[in-house]
Amino acid sequence: MSLTTEELERYKRHTILPELGIKGQEQLKQASVLIVGTGGLGSPIAMYLAASGVGHIGLVDFDVVDASNLQRQIIHKTSQVGIEKTRSAKNSIQEINPHVKVSLFNEALTSANAHAIIKQFDIVCDGTDNFATRYLVNDACVLNNKINVFGSIRQFEGQVSVFGASDGPCYRCLFPEPPEPGTVPSCAEAGVLGVLPGVIGTLQASEVIKQITGIGKPLIGRLLNYDALEMQFNEIKFAKDPECPCCGKQPSITELIDYEAFCNSNTTIDLGNEISAKELKELLQQSSAPVIIDVRETEELLQGQINGSIHIPMNEIPARMNELPRDKAMVVYCHLGMRSAYVIQFLKDEGYTLLSNLSGGFDAWEAIN
Repeated sequence: MSLTTEELERYKRHTILPELGIKGQEQLKQASVLIVGTGGLGSPIAMYLAASGVGHIGLVDFDVVDASNLQRQIIHKTSQVGIEKTRSAKNSIQEINPHVKVSLFNEALTSANAHAIIKQFDIVCDGTDNFATRYLVNDACVLNNKINVFGSIRQFEGQVSVFGASDGPCYRCLFPEPPEPGTVPSCAEAGVLGVLPGVIGTLQASEVIKQITGIGKPLIGRLLNYDALEMQFNEIKFAKDPECPCCGKQPSITELIDYEAFCNSNTTIDLGNEISAKELKELLQQSSAPVIIDVRETEELLQGQINGSIHIPMNEIPARMNELPRDKAMVVYCHLGMRSAYVIQFLKDEGYTLLSNLSGGFDAWEAIN
């Protein structure tokens, strides 16, 4: 697959690199890369791989562009709010490089479709933001012998690694089990610095280019951590686990599983009562107002707080139960209502009964105040 005259002009800053040259650029043109997620990480990955001349890019996402995405998901524009993210991303890619073929999968990646989608591409880039899909991408890549270029972000920190090489570890070698539900806030709950996914996504794109062309030293068996506040990079080295259930010598995972159940994403929680922000506002105007418990992290208080609420971060609840009355009604809230739900379940197991979860969390409270 030779380069056209127009492509030679477009990529000449690549082709004059001795390590890359025309041969490397032709390899990029021949390559196909699947990007799972067209959000914060998927945006810079897609844009830089398109600009670099990767011949075929696949985009998987089921969401639509929201105004809150625009602070970090730079592939989308204000005029594209409300349209499918995959279509929005394709428009931007074609503006950057019309020579790139773009395939759209406007659907969630699931155990039912992962094999069929992933096997069409040479390399997979994980730009997801939830554990269920991360484990799904990992397992599907291992089962299909595909490289998985991984990235994750939260608040001011990010991570990058390369999984799935024949002699290297997979995601499960490093993280055999997902964290307990509710213990790791999502970006929607904890926030994320707008430029952070640009740094991490660009590093992922760099690793993809290295994989395609065979240049440099890949992040196989190495987890690169980036701290934007301290402006520091550090590296953790880890080895392939021979007992890994996915890529080990005797793997027990030979087909894709129910990842939502594996990560307890849909675990049924007995919340007791749920209360709306409007109902809570009315209760707070009465003499028998409930005790309000804010279980968000300290840095989240910068967003505001319900007047009179007691701040006890989620992870401190077990050690500070003496501050919680057993004989008074309590309303527990976090940012969106997920962490507070798990706090309520914990407190119910400890014998508390007069509990309500603020539906929609502080986000819902802000909307009516």
